[in-house]
Amino acid sequence: MENLTELLNQAYAARQSFLDQEHASAFRLFNGFLEGFPALSVDIYARTALLHNYAEPAAQEAVATAQDWIRKELPWVQCIVCKNRNASGDDKRGKLLYGAVPDRKIRENGVWYALDITMNRDASLYLDTRSLRSWAQKTLKGKTVLNTFAYTGSLGVAALAGGAARVIQLDRNPGFLNLAKTSYTLNGFPINKKDFLAQDFFPAVSQLKRSGQRFDCVFLDPPFFASTPKGTVDLETGSTKLINKIRPLINHDGWLVAINNALFVSGKDYLASLDALCADGYLTLEQLVPIPQDFVGFINTRSENPPVDPAPFNHATKIAILRVQRKPGPAQE
Repeated sequence: MENLTELLNQAYAARQSFLDQEHASAFRLFNGFLEGFPALSVDIYARTALLHNYAEPAAQEAVATAQDWIRKELPWVQCIVCKNRNASGDDKRGKLLYGAVPDRKIRENGVWYALDITMNRDASLYLDTRSLRSWAQKTLKGKTVLNTFAYTGSLGVAALAGGAARVIQLDRNPGFLNLAKTSYTLNGFPINKKDFLAQDFFPAVSQLKRSGQRFDCVFLDPPFFASTPKGTVDLETGSTKLINKIRPLINHDGWLVAINNALFVSGKDYLASLDALCADGYLTLEQLVPIPQDFVGFINTRSENPPVDPAPFNHATKIAILRVQRKPGPAQE
């Protein structure tokens, strides 16, 4: 595994600026999918290293090599966890390889985010949306926000950190929303139970419409695919449907933040679908939000390309900020 060791050395050298003296931050240390070793990625959450093992069957030699490298090169790491993505049961959620208890919080742009690294297949905080959290923190002061498919609520937490007037967090899983509440507590934000909706997206959005609620910003960050008795989410074929469902909840001159993380939807095709939505003049594409450099790799570390070209986005996680205009009339009052 000399090749993997060298690739880890190169990735670490390129990411020195992401290290903080207190080791309280979070970043992707190695994106093997784009940096020469597709079976493995490594994330850092404070003093915890998280290995994502994508191999089938599990690449135990690669995991052992990465673990040895971390313990040698990152002596400040106190815990190593591995998630075997093609396994079943607890191995998918994470298996402790070294240390005792994974970190329970990280700090980003002065904001604390609660963690529960093994509560789900994901790590409870998405590193690819860091730039969007920064946008929310800088932009949404005094605004009302609806965070749909909120997961653990990090986009809403960032909005509140930036002075948002109100944030509603919407997710089917109450356990995820409880972690959002922990983030509120870490930052001293008040917890209003009415602002945490543990409901299915489709009936919840319909109820918000019926009650006449509107928001200055709506985040739409759905999973790639999900199906419930209430409706189906499919980002390969149905992202336009979701956007149209949420549009009526947005105030005049507000924002709709649309995210599509479908690996096999090209950036060109996704942009074309957004352009079609903007054709009526009531939506305007205002900004594309890039995925942070540590997540996508660097010029001197990248050796692979994604299976589908994400351009003009820089990653398969495609983030677009749309400005919303409402038709004049009583509905806009």
